[in-house]
Amino acid sequence: MSEFFLELFSEEIPSSLQKSLREELLNSFIKEFNEKSISFKKSSSFSTPNRLVILFEGLQKQTTLKSEEIKGPNVKAPEVALEGFIRSNNINKKDLFKQIIDKGEFYFFKTKSKKLNTQNLLEELVPSILHKIQWKKSMRWSDLNLNWGRPLKSILAIFDKKNLTFNFHHLTSSNSTFIDKEFEEKKKIFVDFKDYNNFFKKLNITIDHNLRKNLIEKKLNDISSKKNITIENNPKLLDEVVNLTDQPNVILCEFDRKFLNIPKEILIITMQYHQKYFPTFDKKGNITNEFLVVTNKKDINGLIKLGNERVVEARLNDAEFFWKKDKSQNLVKRVSMLKSMNYFKGLGTYFDKVQRMRKLGGMLSDELLISKDKVELSASICKVDLVSELVGEFPELQGIMGGYFAEAQGFEKDVCKAISEQYLPAGLNSKVPKKPYSVALSLADKIDTLVGFFGINQKPTSSRDPFAQRRLASGIIKTIIENKKDFKIRDLISYSAGLYLDQGFEFENKSLQTELLNFLMERLKFYMKEEKIRTDIIQASTSFLNLDQSVIVFGKAKSLNKFINKPNGKDVVSSFKRASSILESELKDKNIELSNTTDPGIFKTEFEKNLYKKINQLRKYFQNINKDEDFEESINNLAESKKVIFDFFDNVIVNEDDITIKKNRLELIQMLCKTFDYYVNFSLIDSHQ
Repeated sequence: MSEFFLELFSEEIPSSLQKSLREELLNSFIKEFNEKSISFKKSSSFSTPNRLVILFEGLQKQTTLKSEEIKGPNVKAPEVALEGFIRSNNINKKDLFKQIIDKGEFYFFKTKSKKLNTQNLLEELVPSILHKIQWKKSMRWSDLNLNWGRPLKSILAIFDKKNLTFNFHHLTSSNSTFIDKEFEEKKKIFVDFKDYNNFFKKLNITIDHNLRKNLIEKKLNDISSKKNITIENNPKLLDEVVNLTDQPNVILCEFDRKFLNIPKEILIITMQYHQKYFPTFDKKGNITNEFLVVTNKKDINGLIKLGNERVVEARLNDAEFFWKKDKSQNLVKRVSMLKSMNYFKGLGTYFDKVQRMRKLGGMLSDELLISKDKVELSASICKVDLVSELVGEFPELQGIMGGYFAEAQGFEKDVCKAISEQYLPAGLNSKVPKKPYSVALSLADKIDTLVGFFGINQKPTSSRDPFAQRRLASGIIKTIIENKKDFKIRDLISYSAGLYLDQGFEFENKSLQTELLNFLMERLKFYMKEEKIRTDIIQASTSFLNLDQSVIVFGKAKSLNKFINKPNGKDVVSSFKRASSILESELKDKNIELSNTTDPGIFKTEFEKNLYKKINQLRKYFQNINKDEDFEESINNLAESKKVIFDFFDNVIVNEDDITIKKNRLELIQMLCKTFDYYVNFSLIDSHQ
């Protein structure tokens, strides 16, 4: 058994590109190895800022290529095509045979199985695989033709302790690599990955990014415990610093306490997003003036600590200056400045947008039973922070800073919170606005945006969603469901489209309303899928109800999903399926036409009377429940009818000779099935799951 080991050494690869490249390159090798019948026991990929490593263990020195059938031209193709096929595959005409497939009759020939040296195969495969790598962002340098994420300096390739030799653009593979990324004149020869890994370990360089991650987490936790502070769980930032280092070390730094007087979000954004630091918090959750920095070397003389503290100090000085200046600027007076800020081509300015949001928010206030004036006020000033210097410096803080500005200028608490939460929820795991004014402003903003973009045909496609419209639509659904408050979505979309028209914006998309409603329904189904609700239950619950009843749709589906495999859930499904299958079977006779009523006066048995009574009890229950339906109780009520239903089918012959009696019994069964439909469309439930 042998080992294949590949290292690509380059200029520093951005953290965002490393993970995808590690996975793509490894998967590309695995795919090619499987196609070429190259077996292996274990595969791994690692990376540092400058090194990308692929490792395969347990390879055979020889590989058997299985015979395969190669398709040639159609038998009706010109002779020249056949001759070209024979020549290109270096075979004789007698080696061909004909075979009929879906597209017609074709010539084929069968290759012979043969044994090849794995080393020779690898020397062909590696450059071929490297040529296929697609970077999200690539670059060319000097007069070279290679497109790569960063300048590629060397390729180390070893199989069975021997050098693999191949060319890739301007580079020739070897068994050596640069040992110092700063001073590239030093190179070293390696014979296998163990030799390579141990050598760099002695230099305190950790090649395995997983080990680096564990090391960084341990150091972060050790310092946090010692100093009695905490850091927020931030997997994205952790992965980023792991990919930025190969000799990780963690140091504790601090900034002047005076900066704790500015909004904590500014401090967090400055440290996390701009500097890749970890802000710390005390046991009560208050931010402290200490922060943790993951460096790439030990800070022997304290200069790294000093340098990072100076960087943060400078940025926070700027932020403090902008904060003091911007919070004193009158928000109401600055609304007119939005007239010079374009929102989107064909959709006007931000001033136009807030005017639409005011009116849309007013309509939402009626449904939420809150002050229309306060909703309109919050909508009027909600985008003013976009013209502030602070948001210009920290665009991630838009909305949040608007809330702080409003608070500093004495606006009511509900208005301030609505402004700060207008962009929530920001994703599937983000919190949703809960206060009524926040809900109104958040929905008004998202509905206005979606209506506008759909109106000018800037809709997302299966592969592209540059304006994050799926996130916006999911935010609407998530806000509605988690607040358990349904809205007249159809009316809101129609009203929103009318507001654009009132401002003189003529939409080219005449199917706007239908398309947007379908889009939102797909987002509702996606949300339910993320909640682990079965696909058939999702279809059953959305087939009868519309978006104006999203909370009810979700509640019914969630409850049914919870009980579907429990005794009461099974009783409901089995009762419906038994009734519907008999009804469906009998209705194949096209001579029978059923009405929507049944005549209890011609019942012959107590079983018919009992079923009729049970159906009426269920109907009375469903017709009398309000929006606060107890979905579990509804399922239990349906489940309790199983005995009466099965007694009917076990003791009553539906296919009665008397056509009047038969028709009446079928109408009774139809009445039963339609009663079950008060909950969901049970005909779409898969009873075999």
